[in-house]
Amino acid sequence: MDLSKLPPGLTLPKGISLKLTFANPAESREHRKKMMAAAFRLFDKFGFNEGVAGHITARDPEKIDHFWVNGFGVDFGSMKTSDLILCNHKGEVVEGKYSVNRAAFAIHSEVHNARPDIVAAAHAHSIYGKAFSCLGKHLDPITQDACAFYEDHGLYNDYGGVANDTEEGQRIAKAVGNYKAAILQNHGLLTCGKTVEEAAWWFITMERSCQAQLLAEATGNPTKKIDHQTALKTRAEVGFDFSGYFQFQPLLQKIEQEIPNLYEE
Repeated sequence: MDLSKLPPGLTLPKGISLKLTFANPAESREHRKKMMAAAFRLFDKFGFNEGVAGHITARDPEKIDHFWVNGFGVDFGSMKTSDLILCNHKGEVVEGKYSVNRAAFAIHSEVHNARPDIVAAAHAHSIYGKAFSCLGKHLDPITQDACAFYEDHGLYNDYGGVANDTEEGQRIAKAVGNYKAAILQNHGLLTCGKTVEEAAWWFITMERSCQAQLLAEATGNPTKKIDHQTALKTRAEVGFDFSGYFQFQPLLQKIEQEIPNLYEE
């Protein structure tokens, strides 16, 4: 996280303590894994789980061609750091007690490989995300929150079945491009970020933006789009990396209060 981008004079609410720098790779790794566990608990709370589908990954801070991911078949709602596994660039589990979801490896390995600037990526079969993905179009700038994704999300419009091979992952990574997210047609959403917190927040708010647009279009009335310049200005205010990281903090605070032993092994 670039500390130079912190808003000047930022005063934090009680209970929120930002962790932006780390003494060593081990401390950074521990933090990323804790944030993954918290994000999975939140994804469960929001109903983003669908059987064994869905994954959040975080690049290892030391072995940068390896990433941490949820063990195959572990419930989002009971996820702990000990349920995460470390995969290498070949899809081999080098640390952890579970198998890897082949689709998770096929997609996320290619996204991480194509985007050395990101730390984390999130994908799940959430109900509004996959419903919106069937429309084969981008999100419109019809709300302030949706403007975070204005001209900053890709569209993968060539669903090729369950992503069991890295060639499919490469095509998805190409659709993500340099954006913060992509809509995978007939599949769902994928988001990424420079922190786990950021990637998770973009997923949560993108899912809700899909829901808002579906509800607005269901009225039968034409949606009124925010004009180009205003949408770009709004994106600059709500769609940059620290904004994504910071907006995750109240949710993190809430889930830590609800589950006091969240990070216990």
